[in-house]
Amino acid sequence: MAVSEVMDAPGPDPQLREPIVALEGIRKTYATGTVAVEALRGVSMRVDEGEYLAITGPSGSGKSTLMHIIGCLDVPTAGRYLLSGHDVSAMSERELAHVRNRRIGFVFQQFNLLPSLSALRNVELPLVYAGVPGPERARRALAALDAVGLADRVRHRPGELSGGQQQRVSVARALVTDPDLILADEPTGNLDSVATRDMLGLMDDLHAAGRTIVLITHEHDVAERAGRRLAVSDGLLLPGGAPEPLGAGAPGVGA
Repeated sequence: MAVSEVMDAPGPDPQLREPIVALEGIRKTYATGTVAVEALRGVSMRVDEGEYLAITGPSGSGKSTLMHIIGCLDVPTAGRYLLSGHDVSAMSERELAHVRNRRIGFVFQQFNLLPSLSALRNVELPLVYAGVPGPERARRALAALDAVGLADRVRHRPGELSGGQQQRVSVARALVTDPDLILADEPTGNLDSVATRDMLGLMDDLHAAGRTIVLITHEHDVAERAGRRLAVSDGLLLPGGAPEPLGAGAPGVGA
């Protein structure tokens, strides 16, 4: 089965819709003893449906904090975040957990697979948490694994798979809930050059099939595969154009 067979078809002009991600004046401050550390200092940006965006920056730049906020793993100290038009800051922890499970697909550097479970069972997990019945879970997990080229590895456990195959399992797990957004945090960080090339090819295929992807990376050659790039430095997006207010039609900060 081709990747496109489990993807939504691209919709109408994204400029006529709410962006999937819209950040305005996002600040995040951490208290370390008596010292306050500003990890983000007023970040404004948007991500439209079907966009492939890479966010780069060195360690300590704030890109990981930005990823955690976009993924609803953390909340900003100030500012506003709309996810598909819904104000994340107004959500309860239960609602945020629902968003993380059903509307955002995560791909992490460390794979985060359970070693005792098969590839199929690992991919089914988000559907288990969502209360999807067993036969439907299996059908959707098999389709997601087929889409990433692992139809012949569904019974294998993570220890029986290469690093690149484990990362493909994590991508299938991200896809299985049919999320609005795929958030990939350093997805090639633990892969060799061949597996990295394969993973970036898979991301290209997902993007071509209409998926919205935000990729966090410190590798510029990886970022260059994306359609648009932003850089974070000292808690700020580097200059590249003035961001639009939430709800405006034009794209936000440029690459």
